[in-house]
Amino acid sequence: MVRETVRESTTVRRHGLVVLDMAGTTVADGGLVEQAFSAAARDLGVEPGSAGHAEKLDYVRATMGESKISVFRYLFGDEALAQRANVAFEKAYGELVDGGRIAPIPGAREAIEELRGEGRTVVLTTGFARITQDAILDALGWRDLVELTLCPADAGGRGRPYPDMVLSAFLRTAAVDGVREVAVVGDTAYDMLSGVRSGASVVAGVLTGAHDDAALRAAGATHVLGSVAELPAVLRGVEG
Repeated sequence: MVRETVRESTTVRRHGLVVLDMAGTTVADGGLVEQAFSAAARDLGVEPGSAGHAEKLDYVRATMGESKISVFRYLFGDEALAQRANVAFEKAYGELVDGGRIAPIPGAREAIEELRGEGRTVVLTTGFARITQDAILDALGWRDLVELTLCPADAGGRGRPYPDMVLSAFLRTAAVDGVREVAVVGDTAYDMLSGVRSGASVVAGVLTGAHDDAALRAAGATHVLGSVAELPAVLRGVEG
């Protein structure tokens, strides 16, 4: 038993499961989260330009990557109001998506295809509701790009910074034998925390979204990349 443990510890680990965030990591949305939030806040009587709106918008910016319903629960302090805000937000965001306001991060699709070509399983995750995630996938023509897509409701509802979506990807795909063979990639500190808490051995931040190098590293990033396009080469380098 001791010899088996030693042998495993010296084996180069292959990252057969790659869990990728969407907005800011693989998808460029050009600030649509803030625009959709403003629409949702207005629906609840919080007018743009007011002190309350500015304060709430600052919190939305600071919590990019977190499950949106969790953000609204904090901001409005009442479940009914939070649910109402979330529905308005998802509706506004979906309309912006349908209007052609999103695009892939340059090189994202190619990176995903390269990862899959190497035999890795790729899962796309989001803090949005399923209806919004599906709208993004449809707008980009990504329905068949990956093996699995997950939103917070698919993993118990908590979303990031909890590790639930990463662990759900691990359990549902059965792609790897242990969580140390998982790579998690995102653009926010919440993505990094989710990856660290899941036990993934590669937790990579990208600089195409909400948070900078310092914030990503402070949250536990093992790597910081210019964009997800660099990921296949990074994983090959880690694996030797």
